Amino acid sequence: FFFLMIRRPPRSTLFPYTTLFRSGLGSVLYNLQAAVSNFEFVLSFASIIFVVIVPILTMRTLAEERRQRTDQLLYSLPITTTQVVLGKYLALLVVYLIPLAVISLYPLLFSQFGDVYLPTSYGSLFAFFMMGAALLAVGMFLSSLTDNQGFAAGIGIAAILLNYYSVSLAEYTSSTAMGSLIALYVIALLLGVVIRGLTRNENLAYGVTFALIAALSVAYFVNSTAFEGLLPDIMTKLSLFRQFNSFVNGAFDLTAIVYYVSVMGFFLFLSVQSMEKRRYN
Repeated sequence: FFFLMIRRPPRSTLFPYTTLFRSGLGSVLYNLQAAVSNFEFVLSFASIIFVVIVPILTMRTLAEERRQRTDQLLYSLPITTTQVVLGKYLALLVVYLIPLAVISLYPLLFSQFGDVYLPTSYGSLFAFFMMGAALLAVGMFLSSLTDNQGFAAGIGIAAILLNYYSVSLAEYTSSTAMGSLIALYVIALLLGVVIRGLTRNENLAYGVTFALIAALSVAYFVNSTAFEGLLPDIMTKLSLFRQFNSFVNGAFDLTAIVYYVSVMGFFLFLSVQSMEKRRYN
């Protein structure tokens, strides 16, 4: 069975095996060899696995339906588009929970041989679940935008990798007011492109884009000093992985949990709108 998994592993089983391997390796490096009792360091070490595994796990969820035209069958079922998206998302969460159920035993095992602060360990494990759930919602939305699963996976890897290194990249970005303004202009244009793709309403896309650019221009004219250092600050605060570091440092950050839930809800909403657009087309 193990040979068959290596030779041709299903995508649904690739996530548990890889996650368990990465967390097991981290446990050996930190808890056993280095004799460190902080299990949360293992989760921080294993978080990089989301960059590859989440896009691979989510790339087929909606893109494959569009490619094989089976999404037409989903639209004909007596259920809403929201129920379809939530059903697929909950299935992803079940697959995600399989390795976490095994990993949750690690702190209990280590506590038999040393002092492990279980509240911090399981608080970090809960945050690890929430961060993965938010990233799964992002990957699912990217899968809904195309019928090419390879393209969905590539965009997902790039997006999550950018989010992973956004804190480091923020140190090298421009902190001037003009640099922040230009970056916000680019974000406004990208938002207009997303709205155009989801709604196919050019007037709405242009209206939102021009309104944002006008508002940014007025705000810059009124108080340009407020834009100084704004871009690095945005890049740092939007990082899902940075929010997780609060739990690794021993603090249960309720703001991070709210942020993860907000990301989940926002991208699941966008996934529903993307499918609705295709239904009416």
